[in-house]
Amino acid sequence: MTGPLLLGVRHHGPGSARAVRAALDAADPPAVLVEGPPEGDALLPLAAAEGMRPPVALLVHAANDPGRSAFWPFAAFSPEWVAIRWALARGVPVRFVDLPAAHLLAADEAAGAEVGGGGAHGREAARIDPLRALAHAAGHDDPERWWEDVVEHRGAAGDPLAPFAALGEAMSALREAHGDGGRPRDALREAHMRLSLRAARREFGDAVAVVCGAWHVPALARTVPVGADRALLKGLPRVRTEAGWVPWTHRRLARSSGYGAGVTSPGWYGHLFTAPDRPVERWMTRVAGLLREEGRTVSPAEVIEAVRLADALAAVRGRPLAGLGETTDAVRAVMCDGSDLPLRLVADRLVVGDVLGEVPEDAPAVPLQRDLTRLQRRLRLRPEAAGRTLELDLRRDNDAARSRLLHRLRLLGVDWGEPAAGRAGTGTFRETWSVRWRPELSVKVAEAGVWGTTVEEAASARAVASARAAASLHQVAGLVEQCLLGGLADALPVVVSALADRAALDSDVGRLADALPALARSLRYGDVRATDTAALARAATGLAERVCVGLPPACTGLGAEAAAAMRARIDAVHTAVGLLPGEGGTTGRWWTVLRGLAARDTVPGEIRGRAFRLLLDGGHLAEGEAARAMALALSRAAPPAEAAGWIEGFAGGASGGGLLLLHDERLLALVDGWLASVPPDAFTAVLPLLRRTFAAYEAGVRRSLGELVGRGPAAVGRTPGALPPDGFGASTDADRADAVLPVLHLLLGTDRTAAGPAGAGHHEHAEATG
Repeated sequence: MTGPLLLGVRHHGPGSARAVRAALDAADPPAVLVEGPPEGDALLPLAAAEGMRPPVALLVHAANDPGRSAFWPFAAFSPEWVAIRWALARGVPVRFVDLPAAHLLAADEAAGAEVGGGGAHGREAARIDPLRALAHAAGHDDPERWWEDVVEHRGAAGDPLAPFAALGEAMSALREAHGDGGRPRDALREAHMRLSLRAARREFGDAVAVVCGAWHVPALARTVPVGADRALLKGLPRVRTEAGWVPWTHRRLARSSGYGAGVTSPGWYGHLFTAPDRPVERWMTRVAGLLREEGRTVSPAEVIEAVRLADALAAVRGRPLAGLGETTDAVRAVMCDGSDLPLRLVADRLVVGDVLGEVPEDAPAVPLQRDLTRLQRRLRLRPEAAGRTLELDLRRDNDAARSRLLHRLRLLGVDWGEPAAGRAGTGTFRETWSVRWRPELSVKVAEAGVWGTTVEEAASARAVASARAAASLHQVAGLVEQCLLGGLADALPVVVSALADRAALDSDVGRLADALPALARSLRYGDVRATDTAALARAATGLAERVCVGLPPACTGLGAEAAAAMRARIDAVHTAVGLLPGEGGTTGRWWTVLRGLAARDTVPGEIRGRAFRLLLDGGHLAEGEAARAMALALSRAAPPAEAAGWIEGFAGGASGGGLLLLHDERLLALVDGWLASVPPDAFTAVLPLLRRTFAAYEAGVRRSLGELVGRGPAAVGRTPGALPPDGFGASTDADRADAVLPVLHLLLGTDRTAAGPAGAGHHEHAEATG
């Protein structure tokens, strides 16, 4: 063979990977050139390191702006990765030959484009899909199925170089017909590849091997004057870059993730590449194991039957071997009883998969990433691509440290964990997190590196800078909470000082009320985390006092939307005041404010009703006062819209108002009587508000209320002197009470004969059990 060995491949194709390995074994080239950014040349030896486990990606970012970045992903079944490992195992020189990322990132900056996550062969949306075009030319409408039949299921027999010659010829025909295929940047990339290939041939001889996307093979085989290539690349903008290896996932190799060079089934392709023999049998075994883990019964006989069915389908469809389509159809029919629901689990966990790669600890990384890796190892908090729920008990040192780490990362914009609702409800000693590591978080860590070299230092610096630049008091209050949750003792005084300064200059009651809940929660967390919060307590108390002074006039003359928003603020402030330390004047002043709001006619009905409800729940209303207040609010003199708003505030579904009406017949009678008296024209206007109020009740509460009202006015106590409805007796029914005694004796293990005659047993039993 004369000239270089051009091995055109499909990125992340296991068939191409096997063919590349066979071709390299046969040709034994003196050097291997791989499609990829030259910035990664110094990192190539790490591909053979013991701690390197694909999938991984080569990350290159602008040194002064880590957010401007690009990835070059590699899986174990990627042909480029196989070529790199082949060369390193034999001591053969290996290099990247694509256009430097310094030019790509500079060009994207100049164009104002967003960079990241695609790699040189994935960021551009190709208007011509070579794989689809070849499949169409061969008479197939499914390019993935055609590729499986032609390449993935091809045996190892025959000339190992023949497939590359055939694919190169096909690509030459495509490029003659379609030109650049809608990818004008390829001209620059291919010019640099040709220059790198010429330099390698001068250094190592003509027999060097090039592993690249099959689309580029015709351009590399074509003879182009050196001057033309250099002229094309002359004057390209560039930026200073940094590079490193980062873990990747099979899910991010999937085309559905938006990766342009992705494949539809990375998990399936990984299985085809790693299975030593009988891939269909081994795949069915893995599927059966997954379904059993999820509680489905799958017998060995069903596994055997599924394999037979997949082979039979392949034969009927004229395929050389059963592919993903045949195995999926067989699993659906045999193991899933024809249902697609379990198949979704198989597709998510196995066909795509959540395999997360690993990078050696000594791989180059920003200092912040190294500190994060150290903390992950010390806290035994391993990054995983599969999402999981993490329950933390903050009374344990390790769990408290995990909580601080996750909160600090969230402050830095690295959302490795998201707070989730947990079993502990509102308790402060437990936290529940949903954690899932995504490859793009490596870029977030690199971006956050500008704030410091450790997670704590960076989070503190980011908190201080954010507090000084915050646009609202609410944002500063949120930062106070984040500092306490993250244990940022150095940043907390600065942020609290910024909060006090901002609060002193802010006279808007709405903004003050929005900021108070976060401060109250912060005080609560401070108690749990043993943090000194004296300064914060003073700021929160002062804020609460200002809210108490400014809230009554702020609630006057509000429209419907503004009243609803203010009601939500009142609920939040009410909860916050209950969390403030001590039982001093602030709490008493708040009850006085609520009583004033409830009695002020100029306050919207929704707010007045809510104030009355909070007073009732807090035990600050005398007996019968709630009924009198409701009777006044729902009197004929009150406009229907105001009365409906009062009901919404007092008995809104989210506040348990349905149960209140269900168990207090006086209040239910008042509501029922008011509804019956609303004029028809006004009833149409208030109906949407009423529907919203009652629709929020639980189904059982709505049903019980409906049954009561459906029995007529007497059932809700609206007709004086009427007989009680069914289920509401005038006095105790002794016979019905005695009927439960046999069951009680059975449960308590007592002597049934000692109960005495009917009608007296229930009294004696009550005295005996005290």
